[in-house]
Amino acid sequence: MQIHNLSESNSVLNHFLAQIRDVSIQNDSLRFRRNIERIGEIMAYELSKVVSYEDVSISTPLGTKATTKIKDPLVICSILRAGLTLHHGFLNYFDAAENGFISAYRHHPNNDDYFDILVEYKAVADIEGKNVLLVDPMLATGQSIVAVYKKLVEKKTPAALHIAVVIAAPEGIAYLKEHLPSSCHLWVGAIDDKLNEKSYIVPGLGDAGDLAYGTKL
Repeated sequence: MQIHNLSESNSVLNHFLAQIRDVSIQNDSLRFRRNIERIGEIMAYELSKVVSYEDVSISTPLGTKATTKIKDPLVICSILRAGLTLHHGFLNYFDAAENGFISAYRHHPNNDDYFDILVEYKAVADIEGKNVLLVDPMLATGQSIVAVYKKLVEKKTPAALHIAVVIAAPEGIAYLKEHLPSSCHLWVGAIDDKLNEKSYIVPGLGDAGDLAYGTKL
């Protein structure tokens, strides 16, 4: 797996990352959603450098111009619900992409710290032979992303897989390396220190879904 850690060099990305973590700022849900969306736009721009392009000739009011356009068919797939804001950021740049939405959540059958991942709702474009961009703000254990990937490829085979996350834990990255194709790309805004005893990212930012859309039952 090829890892692209975008915070290794300073850019406006780090500015937005600081704001979504800051407890004095992040409780403004409108600002939180917009910052996640802007992070998605930055990540989409960086990812756009590795997709395939084709030569085209376009007509302008004063002549013609030889240029390039994206050749690869793309499907942006987000994990509900937290992935929606990041999804919009990618869609702002890859506006011709098809889309997919899958629910995945931690299920605690014994009402303790043990959990498994339930994947229930799926509405996804045909991914056969296309580049799949699987987006989710937080990569904690990695189990949700792997469970969603397995659901996606049950009957279809994508040409390439890109995972895009805002914040990742080392444990989650190791889990993806073990369970996803070695050819996949991981795009990450920042890699944090560790997971705590409840498998939450430290220092992280809290629950991205709750911060974007309010607390859930």
